[in-house]
Amino acid sequence: MSVRFPDEPGFQGRFAPVRMEGEIRGLEVTQGEVPDVLRGTYYRVGADPAWPPFVDHDFYFNADGIVSMFRFAGGYVDFRTRYVRTPRFVAEREARRSLFGAYRNPYSDDESVAGLSRGLANTNVYWHAGRLLASKEDSPPVQVDPDTLDTVGEWTWEGDLSSQTATAHPKIDPRDGSLVFFGYAAKGETTPDIAYYEADSSGRIVHEAWFTAPYSSMIHDWAVTEHFVIFPIIPLTSDLERLKAGGPYYVWDGSRDVYLGVVPRRGTNVRWFRGTNRFASHIMNAFDDGRHVYIDTPVGEKSAFPWFPDITGAPFDPEKSRGYLSRWTLDTRGDPDEGFSEARLTSCPGEFPRTDERWATSEYRFGVMNLTEVPGQPLDDGLPGFRWLASIDPETGQMRTRFAGRDSTVQEAVFVPPVPDAPHGHGYVLQLVDRHTTASTDLLVLDARRIDAEPVATLRIPIRMPGGLHGNWVSEDQLAQRIG
Repeated sequence: MSVRFPDEPGFQGRFAPVRMEGEIRGLEVTQGEVPDVLRGTYYRVGADPAWPPFVDHDFYFNADGIVSMFRFAGGYVDFRTRYVRTPRFVAEREARRSLFGAYRNPYSDDESVAGLSRGLANTNVYWHAGRLLASKEDSPPVQVDPDTLDTVGEWTWEGDLSSQTATAHPKIDPRDGSLVFFGYAAKGETTPDIAYYEADSSGRIVHEAWFTAPYSSMIHDWAVTEHFVIFPIIPLTSDLERLKAGGPYYVWDGSRDVYLGVVPRRGTNVRWFRGTNRFASHIMNAFDDGRHVYIDTPVGEKSAFPWFPDITGAPFDPEKSRGYLSRWTLDTRGDPDEGFSEARLTSCPGEFPRTDERWATSEYRFGVMNLTEVPGQPLDDGLPGFRWLASIDPETGQMRTRFAGRDSTVQEAVFVPPVPDAPHGHGYVLQLVDRHTTASTDLLVLDARRIDAEPVATLRIPIRMPGGLHGNWVSEDQLAQRIG
């Protein structure tokens, strides 16, 4: 049987599978010098199908997780990339073909893998309590060796995870090192159940509470402040009967309201604050003053995911899907039916917001985000995607922008402090830039305060990196505390 990927846009050209594992000792520096003060590893995970799908019109979120690492030490950067050996990946590798069907639909799988974990570990990779964890929100995370990227196995917090799922967007509270996380569809696909957890700095679960959402939906990211956690219920809705009938897992329902479920930290009661229909996905940061909660997130009129259809059959609307960084404000002592307010912070559409994680859960003045357009800077190369990086002061709205270049797109950026006690927003920003004419990728090291200046260093990766979702920096001192 031949290995042949479908002749569809999602598997051709810049989206063609890479399917390559390997390592490079000492990436080529094509510009500048790597700061010696950068000592640690930048981990990121992408989605890259190891085998052609056997369902029609498969898409990016349904591909195998592949973790890459960039280890910085002494001015050198070593590179390694390796698939996560999930049960799904191992079974398909043995069979030399896809065995799992449509996105999050076990009813479409080959019967030989019935009951086997469908987790892909393709959405985020993060560090907590000495472990490197690759994650996708439909399953528990998978522990990965931080040096070799070999798969250790599924991590369920020593069996204390009672939810069937765990978010790919946990938050680490910098005050005490605790991991704040949750699972949605926690009792099985399309269920409205949410399980909220906190694990202490040693990795032991110390809090668990369960809630029922107003309706079943994607809860991709959430907000955590010093005193509250907030669950955004956005109307990318799921339905079990539709799934069993072979329909899409999610559909956009423009008739549904948005809800923000507010729970005190380590609390057990939720209040649902209701708002009008809109779309949001990733959170830049959130904080509170003891009473009011402030959440900064890109907001659009409709879903930004073109592969999830509209419930009315309406075609994808790229204009209405644009998200603009906005601030939601709610009064935790107010009437939930009065909802929350929204104020736009920028005039440029974009996504993948990040902040200086040392200020996570606190009032802050620095963030970065990828942009699809910048007023006054028209493009003529016809290439879609994220083309700019912006640094943003959310209090003043001041922005600096960096254009990736012709025939180039950017992946998510992360902030790295040069030393643990560096001032807020003072440090470096790491970002992968895909160069589509040469099928290669650059890793940029940027001055966080001057991202529009020449890069501090540019490193060349002589292959095109698979499209990445999320990643994180792990310092040399953190790596020294590894477990296993």
